[in-house]
Amino acid sequence: MQNAPDHSCDPTVSVALDALGNQIRREIIAMLANGPLAAGQIAAHFPISRPAVSKHLRLLQDAQMITHDTIGNRNIYRLRQAGFDRARLWLDHFWIDALNRFSLVAENTVTAAHHE
Repeated sequence: MQNAPDHSCDPTVSVALDALGNQIRREIIAMLANGPLAAGQIAAHFPISRPAVSKHLRLLQDAQMITHDTIGNRNIYRLRQAGFDRARLWLDHFWIDALNRFSLVAENTVTAAHHE
């Protein structure tokens, strides 16, 4: 009997996936996909307080999905690949397993059809 694949995720992946679980954080990521933005520019887009936006930005930084550079008195945020890579690699395991199972079913279906 084959062992089930290990799909548990390490804490860094959990943080990244949790970060993606919020609509505002997904919108921030979409905004930053178009290029770096100052915190004020990001905050102006949302009907929530600036401290609330700062909390979302901190959570995305903790997930290693964004980073910032301080220029004068402004924080300029941009995407960071590390958190996305971790989440993608974890999700890829499911995709690869699904493709392998589909391949087995397809091969068994063809083999069974030839024996009939």
